[in-house]
Amino acid sequence: MNEIDRKTSGAHSCPICGKPVEPAFKPFCSKRCADIDLNRWLSGVYAVPAKDDDGERPDEGEASKQ
Repeated sequence: MNEIDRKTSGAHSCPICGKPVEPAFKPFCSKRCADIDLNRWLSGVYAVPAKDDDGERPDEGEASKQ
């Protein structure tokens, strides 16, 4: 499967379970899958990488001192 096929086939399936998307819960198939996704964000499973002003990440010990 090439990259274009992956993008078009994934556009109509739930990112959690792969079932067809329900318009009421888009981009998910159900409230259950939407809740699973929300829980993953709230519990820290998903994270958006962040940079410091200088573009480098502090060491673990330095971050807790600030």
